[in-house]
Amino acid sequence: MTEVLGRRKSERRPAIDSPPVYRNGQGKARKLTLSCGTIKVRRPRVRGLEQRFESRILPAFVRRTKEVDAVLPELYLHGLAAGDFDLALRGLLGQDAPVSASTVMRLKEKWQAEWKAWAATDLSALEPVYMWVDGIYVRAGLEKEKAALLVVLLGLADGQKVFVALRPGHRESTESWSEVLRDLKQRGLRCPKVVMGDGHLGLWGALANIYPEVKEQRCWNHKIVNVLDRLPRKGQAEAKRLLREIAYAPTLKEAEQARDRFVVWCRARQWDGAATILTKDWDRLVTFYSFPKEHWHHLRTTNPIESPFAAVRLRTDAAKRFKKVENATAVIWKMLMIAELKFRRLDAPELLREVNLGATYVDGVRIKEAVAPAAKESSASDKKRDRKGGQPPDRGFHTS
Repeated sequence: MTEVLGRRKSERRPAIDSPPVYRNGQGKARKLTLSCGTIKVRRPRVRGLEQRFESRILPAFVRRTKEVDAVLPELYLHGLAAGDFDLALRGLLGQDAPVSASTVMRLKEKWQAEWKAWAATDLSALEPVYMWVDGIYVRAGLEKEKAALLVVLLGLADGQKVFVALRPGHRESTESWSEVLRDLKQRGLRCPKVVMGDGHLGLWGALANIYPEVKEQRCWNHKIVNVLDRLPRKGQAEAKRLLREIAYAPTLKEAEQARDRFVVWCRARQWDGAATILTKDWDRLVTFYSFPKEHWHHLRTTNPIESPFAAVRLRTDAAKRFKKVENATAVIWKMLMIAELKFRRLDAPELLREVNLGATYVDGVRIKEAVAPAAKESSASDKKRDRKGGQPPDRGFHTS
């Protein structure tokens, strides 16, 4: 207020021709909930201003700080029922804290509106390089079957990771993934260089329909689990070691050699099923070798998208209280938006621009573009001519 008026309280101002502006006491006391408790504050009033005074410190109608608002969806998703908020939070934030079951319900409605607005955001300004996709299953109270929440996370050319899609689908089918990808394309999202996903055929079928030019990388964590499921318990420890040697081989050739050793090891013990699972879809497992070595740990798995969902997966039972999948989606979206603020950038972000521009990599090392012999000869001739200061020879072509 002092900044707006240009003088401190009770201080006179030089006489000017403009209409006088005066302090007009304070408004009614109102409660403001902070992370350390609830306090009462009074906003100063002013008379004579042409425009309404708006405080940057305490905007109108705000009753909780951003920190308190951020913890509410986290507590709700972690299992605190709506009816328990009043009892639990008043003990921490004070008896006057404006938090109740109705507060949570209003927040859920607000999150749902925000989620729908976010899902329609224009994406044409983004520069996608990498894309991770996955599905998480949530059982809602009135749903007969589990609904899959289809999630898309992007790695941008500046190193940031951002969520761009979260919507319910039917068991990760081709139709469901096609709807998600088609919506992203309609919102202006350009084709990324590579997509990381699990073994669901629905995803790969959808990519062939919507982004046929994109490269595809299967998650090694999912593949290893699938292979181990085909082995007896006594062989799983050794198999896991051998599989990790394949996944973390320094070159594609060494990965293929390690794969062949694993196949021989399996067949010697009559575990052909595990060998078949490993070799199936092999080309999608080694796509990351065509990208910078500094990014391999980002590309081998869907961990960048799995990690934010770890808490959600551990608390699937808590989601049973949702009567509709839409309600679950809105709350989980809010949690993801909070998690996104703490994301680490991708390593070696300077290489992302090169990848986006189409640089070629073999075993993680960039290959310099070779110049054709004719082009070299022409370039040398041009340089020689420039040194002599001459003109190019007349080759018989003239322009009128």
